[in-house]
Amino acid sequence: MNYREFGKTGEKISALGFGCMRFPEYKEGEKNFVDQDKVDEMIAYAYENGVNYFDTAPGYCSENSEAALGHAVKGFRDRILISTKCPIDAGIGADGYRKRLEKSLSRLGTDHVDFYHFWALNRNSYDNVVVKEGLLEAAAKAREEGLIRHISFSFHDAPEVIRHIVDTSEERGVKMESMLCQYNLLDRSNEEMIKYVNEKGLGTVAMGPVGGGRLAAPTDLYAKLTGKASIATYELAFKFCLGNPNLNCALSGMQNLDMVQKNIKVASDDTAFSAEEWEQLGAAMEEIKKFSELYCTGCKYCQPCPVGIDIPRIFEMYTYYNVYGLKDHAKNMMKNYLQKEGKTFADCKKCGICEKKCPQHLAIREHLEKVCGILCD
Repeated sequence: MNYREFGKTGEKISALGFGCMRFPEYKEGEKNFVDQDKVDEMIAYAYENGVNYFDTAPGYCSENSEAALGHAVKGFRDRILISTKCPIDAGIGADGYRKRLEKSLSRLGTDHVDFYHFWALNRNSYDNVVVKEGLLEAAAKAREEGLIRHISFSFHDAPEVIRHIVDTSEERGVKMESMLCQYNLLDRSNEEMIKYVNEKGLGTVAMGPVGGGRLAAPTDLYAKLTGKASIATYELAFKFCLGNPNLNCALSGMQNLDMVQKNIKVASDDTAFSAEEWEQLGAAMEEIKKFSELYCTGCKYCQPCPVGIDIPRIFEMYTYYNVYGLKDHAKNMMKNYLQKEGKTFADCKKCGICEKKCPQHLAIREHLEKVCGILCD
């Protein structure tokens, strides 16, 4: 495994981070549960092969992710870095921040969190909740008490807001120490700000390195972009992220042991892109943008839909259809979905709740109508 200095935190972080939002799950009655045996196996393998950064959140995996991670790392907790997050709701206040931190600590079965994030910040939640309600000061107090070791934030907004968050928090005497944001071959919008915060001494972590699965399917994309022998597209995606000198870690939400093994192999490879390859990739970005007609990352923040439409699943099908040209496969996926009584745009009540929760601000209803029209044809 390759390791990097994590900003000026004093930590060394594995090039691959384990995202804990897609643990394998099963259902009993109306409740979802994490398959703990499989999680234990995946986490143990990752740790034994050098992964030392594990990222979770209170809402992941039907609110079971933190507890599942805590159980899986009991034997080596003191040798890894755990990251989790505090939901930022209006009215939370310093007391609410503290209560959520203590709840996460209890679920994780630990006495401290290494990196505690203000979760999914945007300009409004930062200015009107984090700043106005004293959460920066609450975080500083928790850090002084040893409940958290580093103050962090994850991000969903216009890139320039990152500068505002980093600079103004520092002015208030509470310096951010790491940032988690979207970054991959298809979405480089945060690239300049990643460089900025790295120069300010923050650790930098990319979420969505394979574009919510868009870059996971096998294609000859690398060969098309460079004219060289093709490599696995997920490998291209990871190498692109990890080739950025301002990025410390690529965070992957891993669902099974095979995925863990493949990602570890890439993150342990010392072969980097040459300057020439980077130039070719940069020149090809305009072509790649056409793949982003519908850029759903699969984060599932739009779920649950009031009528049960599995929006991320349907958009994933369209990725196979539109981006990779696997049209028959995509339509078969939809056929199987419908056979299991899956809901589509035909069932949509057009309430718009999904669009209000989407971090990417997608016009979900419009896209859903189009996609279902194609795949249900």
